[in-house]
Amino acid sequence: MSLPYEEPLVPRAPGDRVIPEPPRRGEPGGEPCGICGGQATEALWRDDHFTLHPAVQGSLPGTVWLASAEHYDSFADMPDAATADFGRVAAKVERAILSLGGVGRVHLYRWGDGGAHFHVWFIPRPEGMLEARGMMLPLWEDALPNVTDEELAAAAQRVADAMAAAG
Repeated sequence: MSLPYEEPLVPRAPGDRVIPEPPRRGEPGGEPCGICGGQATEALWRDDHFTLHPAVQGSLPGTVWLASAEHYDSFADMPDAATADFGRVAAKVERAILSLGGVGRVHLYRWGDGGAHFHVWFIPRPEGMLEARGMMLPLWEDALPNVTDEELAAAAQRVADAMAAAG
């Protein structure tokens, strides 16, 4: 694996700590929750606990994000029924992305710093793109040229259709 940047990179010191941290979207004092407020991309698939959404402004077709149907911040405050169902749904998403073809692996990422509504990203690593293995995939995804939002949406729809067909 390798970085998508020319060497040498120069480390820099981290900034000062900000305590308390500023509120995120969906937290008291923060911006309204975009998912609850209908500002997110439309769900292409849903069940009792989760909704599946297409990515926008990205470079890897097949990238989707899964959100909780209700407003929970993380696994820590999600009801047991939803946390128990997460593994089944995550496997279903992964199988559907793999069915697109040309996918070496499907990486799952959960970054919770932007918004307080539970969501995880499923990002396909293109088959044979070994430099993007592991933690390098999001860096490469950011550095590669974007495809159109229509191409991302079409691939995401094929993922949702494969999930629906799987039952």
